[in-house]
Amino acid sequence: MAIMAAPPPSAPGEPAPPPPPQPLQYSLLLQHLVGDKRQPRVWDPAVLGGIPCPPKSEEQKMVERVMESCPFKAALACVGGFVLGGAFGIFTAGIDTNVGFDPKDPYRTPTAKEVLKDMGQRGISYAKNFAIVGAMFSCTECVVESYRGKSDWKNSVISGCITGGAIGFRAGLKAGVIGCGGFAAFSAAVDYYLR
Repeated sequence: MAIMAAPPPSAPGEPAPPPPPQPLQYSLLLQHLVGDKRQPRVWDPAVLGGIPCPPKSEEQKMVERVMESCPFKAALACVGGFVLGGAFGIFTAGIDTNVGFDPKDPYRTPTAKEVLKDMGQRGISYAKNFAIVGAMFSCTECVVESYRGKSDWKNSVISGCITGGAIGFRAGLKAGVIGCGGFAAFSAAVDYYLR
């Protein structure tokens, strides 16, 4: 039988020696970091100092209301459509071989003035069409969003159908239905890609 020696007693004035540290258990550490015992962190900007944000003035609120209104959105889409349509019209006129072509004299080379005149006419024509389509789509989307009270992909599909149907309906009922479906599908694809 082995007898173990007892640790030497400490002197009456000395503190007791600290107990030896327990070995670190990585499984307990992992439970607190990624396991069941992990606590969600609450990110409160006020605790961290936050970003100082002064209250909005009445002028700022008025500008926000104007910029979120349907007439402003429609006007902005109209101007954007006009610029984009004009650029598209000038581009397509630039690559079209029939610009400045005279059917009475097919061998005559058009002058630069005639080519620029045709490019300008096509640019203005495309610009007007794009502006009308942009304003119609933006206005109907804003009205649909205001009516539904939601901002999701269905608004653009509904407004695309209304816009396409209105444009196509001038050529008949069948063209209106095709326009409605085409614009709705295109609007859904664009909305899916952008969101």
